[in-house]
Amino acid sequence: MTQGFTRVSATDALDPLVLALDVGSTGSRGDVFDATGRPVEGGRLKLPHAFTTAADGTSVIDPDQVVGELRHIIDELASRQLAGRVGGVALDTFASSLVGVGADGSAVTPCYTYADSRCHAQVAQLRSELDEAQVQQRTGCRIHSSYLAPRLRWVEETDPATFSRARRWMSLGEYAYLSLLGTTAAGTSTAAWTGMLDRRTGRWDGELLAAAGVDELQLCEVRDPDQPLDLGGGAALPWPALRHALWFAPISDGFASNLGTGAVDETSAAVAAATSGAIRVLVHAVPDQVPSGLWCYRVDADRSLLGGAVNDVGRMVSWLQSSLQLDATDLDQVMAAAPDHATPLVLPYLSGERATGWAAEARATFAGVSAATTGAQILRGAMEGVALSYARIADQLGTVARPARILASGRVTQDLPAWQQVLADVLGAPVEPVTIKRTTLHGTALHALAVLALDTPRTRATTGRSYEPTPDHEQYYRSRSSQYDALYRAVVASDSSA
Repeated sequence: MTQGFTRVSATDALDPLVLALDVGSTGSRGDVFDATGRPVEGGRLKLPHAFTTAADGTSVIDPDQVVGELRHIIDELASRQLAGRVGGVALDTFASSLVGVGADGSAVTPCYTYADSRCHAQVAQLRSELDEAQVQQRTGCRIHSSYLAPRLRWVEETDPATFSRARRWMSLGEYAYLSLLGTTAAGTSTAAWTGMLDRRTGRWDGELLAAAGVDELQLCEVRDPDQPLDLGGGAALPWPALRHALWFAPISDGFASNLGTGAVDETSAAVAAATSGAIRVLVHAVPDQVPSGLWCYRVDADRSLLGGAVNDVGRMVSWLQSSLQLDATDLDQVMAAAPDHATPLVLPYLSGERATGWAAEARATFAGVSAATTGAQILRGAMEGVALSYARIADQLGTVARPARILASGRVTQDLPAWQQVLADVLGAPVEPVTIKRTTLHGTALHALAVLALDTPRTRATTGRSYEPTPDHEQYYRSRSSQYDALYRAVVASDSSA
């Protein structure tokens, strides 16, 4: 257990400061951090938003709305009192986003999010045309609806006029920078999350460019964290306090989350549990082979992020709470209860499966529901299913890396802390909660500070009491895991090559 991570006054903050921005699934956030990585008093701001979703797999957001949110946050946080103190501005966004940009620099499409699964037919096409195993070993990514090659093909096939109008294709972060600054670039991790970056060379993959129907010049330049954007001194920016700040190319939220939780090498795995979730290990090498169910994203010239993602974690909680009218005050008690064999078995795929089966069309399945089943039991079964989906990732991750610590963070770990006991029981390993909030924002600041203040000691993120596996629950979850696998093979595996 660690302590000591607290917000610091502007007077006591150590320069250089970083203005960190984060665009997540539920809102845009901003905060100011000092050179040690501590948040500065008065620096926090959040503007909520939501994806527009539909039953056909639609999951989009208005990119200009997000740009407006970021502009407002910068306006509020870049006060004149900080003039001369802000050394850098850094941005992370949810990964695997896509915006088509016209000749005038404006968006001609919505922002397609990682959860938009409408390109599932194009996933099947590309899997039949390409050697998916070779694609994965080159790019670190399977062929899936969350990645850009099938999504770009889907846009071309379903809306060719719009596809033609788009002169460039960008992530949400790249588009935001273009709108705010007049120039842009892709952070290496953002480019890797497209599924189209060669993980060994850091260059766009020619075969996937051809399959997607785009040219390399339609995508952004890729920059490592130590290559900030060139703004010509920033004199034309509307924020005087940021005139001399370096602007770092947008990075993925997953990379930022690992940095923010302290899972910065092979000894620690980061479990993220927010709207979506993941297990990730930051390795200081390029793994020779990527396990078939996982991804491996290049984040800079020396490091890779190995792991797997789960689409529906907090999204599952919110959906069930709304659909079943569950009392929010009772949810953690449901997680704290002892396992019960009457609990339904749930495959928690509201918006498709990523790791480990990569079944783009998968949807949630509830088994063992009777007239006597309560809403609380359905919630418990769904969150056991989420934990079991994490365990499937951990099993494959263990073939490459065996971290000694599991650090858990995210909204679900804070709203439902007892779920971490379920996770520890399912994983058969201690789970150590990271107690600071907004770990992703914290990591985004640390990403910039690694360049701006390399020699300044960082303040470590605080952690709480570890959740230890309960021996009496081992047999229950072993049986649940077998039942989960059998149900998965019966109803999902037809869309999965795992």
